[in-house]
Amino acid sequence: MQKIYFVVVGKIKESFYRDAVAEYIKRLSRFAKVEVKELPEGANPEAEADDILRAVKGYVIALAVEGEKLSSEQLAQKLGKLTDEGKEISFVIGSSCGLSERVKTAADYRLSFSDMTFPHQLMRVILAEQVYRAFMINAGATYHK
Repeated sequence: MQKIYFVVVGKIKESFYRDAVAEYIKRLSRFAKVEVKELPEGANPEAEADDILRAVKGYVIALAVEGEKLSSEQLAQKLGKLTDEGKEISFVIGSSCGLSERVKTAADYRLSFSDMTFPHQLMRVILAEQVYRAFMINAGATYHK
């Protein structure tokens, strides 16, 4: 079974965000084993970099505003290829201070969801939903219209 890690800095404070992430992870569990690794916030992105780099496994996708923008179908294709290759996948979401250049450089791929800035807690919901959507697309399910 595919292994996916969400390596995230900071905790989700609002229960509605926690509930939404948990729901998408539950749905995703039919396709992959998902592990959320919550790391403590540091004084700045550089202070968080070592913890992030120790926590990631496999193919590392860093969420970064300057990354490549993909459609849901393109993300599905990318994740499908990685799954077919048997690679574990780590998605990295930095803290509200952003991601260290060291983490971005070490990542295999930089992914951007938008030029806009989102709260990192909301980004976890968006990421979990889009990863679930990608697997549903690859399964030929009707979730994605």
